[in-house]
Amino acid sequence: MKKTSKSPRRRTPATKRTAPPRATARPADEMRPEYDFSRGVRNKYAARYRHGSNIVVLDPDVADAFRDSAAVNHALRTLLELVPPSPKGRKRRTA
Repeated sequence: MKKTSKSPRRRTPATKRTAPPRATARPADEMRPEYDFSRGVRNKYAARYRHGSNIVVLDPDVADAFRDSAAVNHALRTLLELVPPSPKGRKRRTA
């Protein structure tokens, strides 16, 4: 006989789900043996990050036209002189 109750539907033991077994229990603060930070340096790249970066990837055919970043900067500054700035102003993006 089925039991009827007014409480919400409960799972029967046949449909009860169980969590998968854990491989090994490890305390949260224990490091794995393959991680070795003994020669690590704190904040090694903090100054670079603070300064920011703006990486632009050029298509190969465009990159062939310029010998270095100074040439690219010169071309872009020349273009900026020819094209007036937008009335809304420039939005500056930082990393």
